[in-house]
Amino acid sequence: MEHTKNPAVVAALWMTGTLVSFMAMAVAGRELSSELNTFQILLFRTLVGMVIIAAYLQLRGWHLVRTNSLSTHILRNLAHFGGQYGWFYGLAFIPLAEVFAIEFTVPAWTAILAIFMLGEKLTRARLLAVALGLIGTLIILRPGIEVVHPAALAVLAGAFCFGITNIKTKKLAHVDHPVSILFYMLIVQFPLALVPSISGWANPSLQAWLWISVVGVTALTAHYCITMAMQQVDATVVAPMDFLRLPLITLVGFILYAESIDWIVLLGAGVMFIGNYINITAEKKEI
Repeated sequence: MEHTKNPAVVAALWMTGTLVSFMAMAVAGRELSSELNTFQILLFRTLVGMVIIAAYLQLRGWHLVRTNSLSTHILRNLAHFGGQYGWFYGLAFIPLAEVFAIEFTVPAWTAILAIFMLGEKLTRARLLAVALGLIGTLIILRPGIEVVHPAALAVLAGAFCFGITNIKTKKLAHVDHPVSILFYMLIVQFPLALVPSISGWANPSLQAWLWISVVGVTALTAHYCITMAMQQVDATVVAPMDFLRLPLITLVGFILYAESIDWIVLLGAGVMFIGNYINITAEKKEI
């Protein structure tokens, strides 16, 4: 057991939890899309999360949710809800690998938004990450060569929303407890999902409830595991591990849904990964 004390090994174990969580969430989202609309999936995901967080707060104390930044929480979760909608909507219509690949544009969006929203400098590394992110996106979507599926654009818009979420999370992380961020995420997003879910409501089947539980639990465990991994090692170590999501979900899509392996999508994601990795490495050197 001595080797498990190695931070890199511990981080790898946490990242395994992250990868399994994201893949399970994607499969559950795909399965639910045949019964429920996207708003209902988000509603039930929120309800499961609320039960888990409420139980945690009952044990640890509700003082953890105190905040003086309610407006920031609201703005963060409006953006996060949009990001989630785009992600789950995409799962229903395009290959799983394409959804995950487009999601890799989030760091590029975050870098661009940080310039305008946080006043951060546009360094050469960030500019390169943005440029490679754009090139990678064009490779994946292939506009003018193939018809771009509307769901792919929804995922891309969702990635932009996640970029806004990252900026707001960065502000909140300095003043609020992580559990507070999760708590207000669920509280704000519940009515956002409930109201549009009412029209066209479908009662979940028994099997759907199983998938709903998977979505709700993995949505929390994925972010918890990646946070724990980053506490062990630098982001430069975590980033390559996180990139394993793409080849793994490609394999899952091939096995479960007979989705073809699109090497162009993998190439585009690889271009984006190179830009992200260069940027992370440069940020580390500046610290």
